[in-house]
Amino acid sequence: MALQRLGLDEVWWLVSPSNPLKQPSDLASYESRLAGARAVVHHPRIKVSDFEARAGTRYTIHTLRALMRRFGGVRFVWLAGADILTQMPLWRDWDAIFRTVPIAIFDRPTYSLKALSGLVAQRFGRAYLSPRRVGKLAQHRPPAWTFIHGRRNPASATKLRQGGG
Repeated sequence: MALQRLGLDEVWWLVSPSNPLKQPSDLASYESRLAGARAVVHHPRIKVSDFEARAGTRYTIHTLRALMRRFGGVRFVWLAGADILTQMPLWRDWDAIFRTVPIAIFDRPTYSLKALSGLVAQRFGRAYLSPRRVGKLAQHRPPAWTFIHGRRNPASATKLRQGGG
């Protein structure tokens, strides 16, 4: 959906070695999560990457800055589910993330309404682009973000990480 709706050349799925907001015991091992991501990707323009582990970054803002240093000519768009938008005020330098790259937030069951009425959406309301204008989101100067409505995936990321479904 991201490739088509946003006019992206590729999607890079960066598997994070850790999550500062979660207990390490709540996550499967990094190696198994990386292998699991690789096992479900069957599209030539979706690449699973261990960039964050190789770069040694812990926070999203640091990862984004490292990506931009390493791949200076690439225009990045950060992709996330609506659940992330509700959690972002807990993240380190979350507002800097919005000022660093354009962002596409994808509809998730039970989170969308809360995400669209929350602090992050309010703070960056003027930077919101309607879905009709996001065909070239990567070319918009940050802050720029959109909310993509579409087929909702009810799968729980937590259950997937734990080997459930």
